[in-house]
Amino acid sequence: MDTKEIQRLLDYIAKSPLAEVSIETEGLKVSVKKHGEAAPSVQVVHTPAPSAAPAPAVAAVAAAAPAAPAAAPAPVADNLYTVKSPMIGTIYLAPGPDKGNYVEVGSSIEPGKTVCMIEAMKLFNEIDAEVSGKIVKILVDNATPVEFDQPLFLVEKA
Repeated sequence: MDTKEIQRLLDYIAKSPLAEVSIETEGLKVSVKKHGEAAPSVQVVHTPAPSAAPAPAVAAVAAAAPAAPAAAPAPVADNLYTVKSPMIGTIYLAPGPDKGNYVEVGSSIEPGKTVCMIEAMKLFNEIDAEVSGKIVKILVDNATPVEFDQPLFLVEKA
């Protein structure tokens, strides 16, 4: 299962009434759970291949109880832009362990400038800025997991 397939699964779950979906194939187990209006949480587990390959199993479970309403997001000023994660994976704020961060608080950015890298399924994806401005807050820590649509940076638009 590649990143695009996982993204399509997330989009489907977000729009469907299902609260939980689990997919298990040889060597991979994906579990997606939706919590209220928040983005679905995803757990991907690579499992060792068994000696006898069982048939792939797909299970979809509807929620037994209605989900609790999500907390209202904190308001963001009109001149602030939130850079969000376009995928799930592990975020890296620097191109290497012995290199400086792509951006720091106070750094000026413009469209096309790399602000971080996200590793998803052993592929490193550079994430570029979409607006011009100045980084005012970094919302994630280096080498930590991020989810689809998770806020990463706050940018004061130029």
